[in-house]
Amino acid sequence: MMDNTQIAKASLNDIVFEGRNKAYGAYVLRRLYQRHVTRALIIATAVFLLLISFPLISQYLKDKMPKEPPKNLQENVLMEAPPLDETKPPPPPPPPEAPPPPPPKLTTIKFTPPVVKKDEEVKKQEVPDQEELKEKTVATVTVQGNTDAVDLSGLSGEGDKVVEAVVENKVYTYVEQMPSLPGGGGNGAIVAAIQKAIKYPSLALRNQVEGRVFVSFTVNAQGDVSDVKVVKGLGSGLDEETVRAVKTLPKFIPGKQNGRAVSVSFTVPITFKIQ
Repeated sequence: MMDNTQIAKASLNDIVFEGRNKAYGAYVLRRLYQRHVTRALIIATAVFLLLISFPLISQYLKDKMPKEPPKNLQENVLMEAPPLDETKPPPPPPPPEAPPPPPPKLTTIKFTPPVVKKDEEVKKQEVPDQEELKEKTVATVTVQGNTDAVDLSGLSGEGDKVVEAVVENKVYTYVEQMPSLPGGGGNGAIVAAIQKAIKYPSLALRNQVEGRVFVSFTVNAQGDVSDVKVVKGLGSGLDEETVRAVKTLPKFIPGKQNGRAVSVSFTVPITFKIQ
């Protein structure tokens, strides 16, 4: 049991653990607790101050470092203009623009009014016989010279013979003047006329068959449609109906090659669509 003098000098731990086993461990821990708390507080404060001051120190060191100039930028130095050489004459002025050409002169021909004369004052001219003109060159005046001219009689009155020699007797796919319906319109009018004449077959309607039928036919030199056949069909009665509609086309204006009527072949698409 401690006396009053010992109690005055004893700490709180000595008073609490009076008469108890101090070697157990709790007494040592309570005695060292305040020292550990103080040491932990100092360490935490030092770490906190270091974390706060680190960005400031980094920025301060960065500002103190010398800045390098950019490598890719170059200073442009303006050079002085060379002195003018007064000994050389100035360049000549540009030549003036050429004046516009004068307007063309209009040539006028004086009209000579006809003069009425008496029959006895008019000179009578003899008309040469046709037999004499067969081997002569016809002109407004009489010309003496070589009359062995090339016979061009084949070009007048018998022109078909010349054309027939250069036009082949075959079926063309493209000619100078393509065949056309009496109303014109080209291929669009031909397809429209075929579409108008078509009646949708009942078998194709029941089977819901749609698509395009490609049909070919020939317009001969007389303008008639012949040689109708299906190039690519759909069946279900659509091919037969297309052939029937093509045969109902009216008489064409025949196509021409070198001025001669020829046969021309067509291939057109006909569209079938259930409305």
